Formats: sequence, C-alpha cells, structure tokens
Amino acid sequence: MHMKTKYTLFRRGGIYYSQDTTTGQQKSLRTRDETEALQLINARNEAHRQPVLNLQLARAYLTASDPAFVERTWQNVIEQLQSRGKDSSRARYANVFKSSAFDGLRNKTLLETTADDFLAVFKHGKVSIINFLKRLHNFAVNLGWLAVPIVAPYLWPKYEPKDRRGITLDEHQSILANEKKAEWKLFFELLWETGAAQSDAANFKAEDIDWQTRTISYFRQKTGSLAQFTISSALEEVLKHLPTTGALFPNLSTWAESDRASRFRRRCHRAGVVGVTLHSYRYAWAERAKVVGMPERFAQAALGHNSKAIHRAYAKKAVIIAPSLEDYERKAANLSTVVTA
Repeated sequence: MHMKTKYTLFRRGGIYYSQDTTTGQQKSLRTRDETEALQLINARNEAHRQPVLNLQLARAYLTASDPAFVERTWQNVIEQLQSRGKDSSRARYANVFKSSAFDGLRNKTLLETTADDFLAVFKHGKVSIINFLKRLHNFAVNLGWLAVPIVAPYLWPKYEPKDRRGITLDEHQSILANEKKAEWKLFFELLWETGAAQSDAANFKAEDIDWQTRTISYFRQKTGSLAQFTISSALEEVLKHLPTTGALFPNLSTWAESDRASRFRRRCHRAGVVGVTLHSYRYAWAERAKVVGMPERFAQAALGHNSKAIHRAYAKKAVIIAPSLEDYERKAANLSTVVTA
C-alpha cells in the first residue's frame, strides 16, 4: 500500500526546510545540521503516516463489506433525507440545502469527514443552518452510514428560541386599515377568526364548509391532523365575501408560503406593526381561547390536535387575571338561594 510522502526536505541559505507536498507550504526546521533535519522530517512523515494508514485499512475492510460505504458523500445523505416526509417538508429541505453553507460538505465523503468540517458550518452562525445540519448528521447515524457521531450531542451549539407572541387586536385592526386589496383583507380577517396556519387558510375550499352544521373541517398540511370548528357570526360575515365553490383565496393559494410571509412583513411595516408574523394569528387565537376559559380539548379540536400554539398558550403564555374570591362567594350564595327556593 503505497502512500505519497507528505513532507520533503530542502535547504536554503544553509537552513533546512520542510515542504508540504499537498499544499506547498514551507516551514523552517531551524537547523543547519543535516542529520537533525532528516530526523525531524522523518518524524513528521511518520506522524502523518499512521492516521492515513489507519484510514486506508478501514477503507479496505469497509469496501469488502459494503462497496458503497466509502463512496457516500453528504450529498447522498441530503438526497435521501429530501426523499422522505410530506411535500412541504421536502420543499423545505430542498430550499435549506441550497445554502452555500453546505458547499464544503456536499461532495465530501462521510468516511473522511471530521469535526473541523462541521465547525466550519457552525461559523455560518444561522440557527436554521445548524438545525438542519444536525438533522442531516443524525439521519446519517440512524441509517448506519456513520459508525460513530462526528460531533457529540453536547457539543452542538445551543440556542434560545425567540419568544413568539400573538398579534393583538389593535395590531390586527391597524393592518386591516392599511390594506387595499380585498383578498388580503379577507385573508387576515379569516386568520383572526379561525387561528388557522397561513398555508391551511390560504388553501381553504368552499367544500370545507358545511353550512347545515355551520362547521369548517380540514386536515392540516403540516401534521395531517383534523381541525373542526363552528362558524361564528363574525366568520360568517367574512365567508359571505368569498367564493362559494373552489378555493376561497384563488390568488393567495397559488403563492409559496415564503412569498405570503414576505408580503405580510411589508404590510406590517406600512402599518407600523413589529414583532409578528402570519403565524402570530395562530398564537393570538390560542391565547384568546385560554383567556376566556375555552377547554383545551375544544381549542385542540379547532386548531388541530398536537397544535404547538395550543400547548404554548395553555401551558403558560396567556395572561389570566383571577377574579376575586368575593365574586365566587356571591355566585355560590345566589346559586344556593335558587336551589332552596
């Protein structure tokens, strides 16, 4: 098994130097003694030779058991990951992995990847990039394409998620007051009344509405869970201005989620509203439900089971001011009087 010598020796001005045959980098050995210089260059080559030898031996054994093992690159892992899950997940993976932050890994084989390669991606700094790199890494481990993790779980960068909040009624009304396009205005009003995720709401169809039972039912795109809720009088007013067949929002339903989000940011800027996204309507609905005392099971039915917005609001986020004990005592006394009578 022949391996190219990593370092060569040369002399310049009486001083001996080493030269990296791969990078061409030259470094002084700080000696004029040829014997000492040879000992130093041999020591460097031996230090380099052992890990390279180990790698080549490992490659030989692995090739015998799984020929594709040593050839797999991170691009192969990306393609496998992108082939799984819902269409929305696949589209998101495809969009994220286009980032130049992954260029250094894309064509690198898994066998030759080191922690330094991952640290280079960490320097990119974006939480979303690191999050998807971790998914990619763990996916490769779970497939058995990595014998051991490249980066231990506790060494991955930690981050605190931003505190998200619901949009307030004043902010919602301010956005409506500045909105010129009827479809957008109705879209915002429907989000306020239903708490639906923006993609679900944009894809509502007239066929989702049952006017006999006054309910709307649909399956969430993200989770596939069923969401059902009763049509309120306010929501009825909104629906009266929308198509009676097909898509309720013929134009917005053709837009990508990111495009609707960016247009909403512009509208917020015009209205002087900061710190909210289209998803803030969902948080707002959940917080309003908690404040007025709607049982959590009903809120889950309305927004779809396993809704994070409901878990978030009902856990701790929504602010509830407890009524005075006197109010409860008065109600109890009135109830007692009625029962006695």
